[in-house]
Amino acid sequence: MKIIDRFEIPYYQYLNEDSQLSDDFPSVAKDEKTLLQLYRLMVLVRTMDTKAIALQRTGKLGTYPSTRGQEAVFVGVGNAMAKDDIFVPYYRDMGTLIQRGVKLSQILQYWGGDERGNDYASEDFPYSVPIGSQTLHAAGAAYAVKFRKENRAVLSLFGEGATSQGDVYEAMNVAGVWKLPIVFVVCNNQWAISVSREAQTAAHTIAQKAIAAGFSGEQVDGNDAIAVQHRTVEALKAAREKGEPRLLEMVCYRQHDHTTADDASRYEPKNMRELEWKKEPIARLRRYLEASGMWSEKQEEQLQVECAAEVDEAVKEYVTAIPQPLESMFDYLYARLPDAYAAQRDLLKEVEIVAHG
Repeated sequence: MKIIDRFEIPYYQYLNEDSQLSDDFPSVAKDEKTLLQLYRLMVLVRTMDTKAIALQRTGKLGTYPSTRGQEAVFVGVGNAMAKDDIFVPYYRDMGTLIQRGVKLSQILQYWGGDERGNDYASEDFPYSVPIGSQTLHAAGAAYAVKFRKENRAVLSLFGEGATSQGDVYEAMNVAGVWKLPIVFVVCNNQWAISVSREAQTAAHTIAQKAIAAGFSGEQVDGNDAIAVQHRTVEALKAAREKGEPRLLEMVCYRQHDHTTADDASRYEPKNMRELEWKKEPIARLRRYLEASGMWSEKQEEQLQVECAAEVDEAVKEYVTAIPQPLESMFDYLYARLPDAYAAQRDLLKEVEIVAHG
């Protein structure tokens, strides 16, 4: 018997739970402009998240997936991406989407479609709710980038539960074989709906699943916005310049039910949220900013006012928006709609005309 290879999974954390910076911190840890952008966006996302849950509870929004406790993952990833990079989302990444040009009101309109009987997907916001299958689309886009010799990368986001699906393994496999410029980002919030991280995979880490595909994987403290931003920047750089795929496992904790249609008290261990809340990303970064002289109580009060106003404006746009016609669900599937679908679209249009007079 002989050992033919060995593997290691690194774990990255620069700002710990006590808001103390490590000795080997990256330059972004002293970049006031970037840090304030990260902080402001995380606060905005949490403000919006709280409002969206309230809207759903009062019957004004459809089923909604909270991002509470996971803000650093989505905001940090979005900040790290270059304008020309391609983002392939899933359903919990509001903090990334708003940095890619999606309006808060559009996000509300999408989730509102479930309650109001309309699909708000549009040419400007062709959103969907995939669970793993989007990684295949991302791999296809990355192949096109490589084929065209473009200086850009693809980033695909998904939850740790999706890594138990065949689609994700297939996407990672071709990424490794073809050396695609792609970064797979896993938001490991410890729960695949009601299935715990331990129950849905025997792997010690999610990051090690990249090894079988022939490229590197790493764990990142998903409550450390500095680590999330920096490691994503580095991964995207390697993807663009060297065609190296990478898997980033962002370790955090889901501080709400899976969606507003779920009741996690049926399966979540008692007091787990309270224990994990001590690691949450917004307070951690705020304490660091204050200690570094980059933030003050007065600025915090002003930010809260600004975020509340921005969210209120988004809600106004949402509640006054004209619903998309029912037949619009066919309008963003193909460049040219097949005859079979065209007939269905026409039939649905007739139904809507009759229904609305």
